Amino acid sequence: MRLKDKSAIITGGGRGLGEAMAIRFAEEGADVLVADIDYDAAMQVAEKIKGLKRKGLAFKVDVRDKDKIKEMVDFALNNFGKIDILVNNAGTIKDNLIENMSEEDWDLVLDINLKGAFLCTQAVVPGMKKNRYGKIINIASRAYHGNIGQANYSSSKGGLVSMTRSMGLELGKYNINTNCVAPGLIDTELSRKMKNDIREMAIAATPIRRIGQPIDIANASLFFASDESSFCLGQTLDVCGGRSIGSLYLKPKSN
Repeated sequence: MRLKDKSAIITGGGRGLGEAMAIRFAEEGADVLVADIDYDAAMQVAEKIKGLKRKGLAFKVDVRDKDKIKEMVDFALNNFGKIDILVNNAGTIKDNLIENMSEEDWDLVLDINLKGAFLCTQAVVPGMKKNRYGKIINIASRAYHGNIGQANYSSSKGGLVSMTRSMGLELGKYNINTNCVAPGLIDTELSRKMKNDIREMAIAATPIRRIGQPIDIANASLFFASDESSFCLGQTLDVCGGRSIGSLYLKPKSN
């Protein structure tokens, strides 16, 4: 087992990518605290982890709340004794063209996606430094390359990529690996709400010609959470079916 006797916190762990990572980590031997603003969803995932004979905990947290994050970390330490892995996965989306984007939507996305990851990282680093061991995985998005109508989201994910690099420079000497996974279009509850024509265009622009699955991201994150990635630091892995390679020419449909 690649994560035998390791303990992890996964924010946004109640559904989608977070749930997939929580289950995958538990399958590989980790105890997992599932943190989510939706406590019921987090509890359901925690129960699945218990079914895998690992410790599964649920914790309600808003990653914009520094005091609540401290409670979450203390709760994990009291139950696990240590925190080996942090996955900063909590995120939100509020798309609009930049001229129409409200200041409130800009602040909301940056506060949850970027500041939340900063606050959670800041809370676990002292313990990881003391233990001289840690794995911090930031879940960004292929959108860090830029997307129309996603100035706030792309900025937040680009910030995560840059923060991951800075974290690596600061924390590498303490044997704390910081890396980033940047998913493309993944089959989640959110992507299923996309208009069919936009969804099909996105698939057509993906060289591998399919939508990704949550397990694709879980497996990439598992690599960074394991000691197999011990010489990886400050890296971003695009898991997007090749969309980050370049743009495909999309031939308009004939009438």
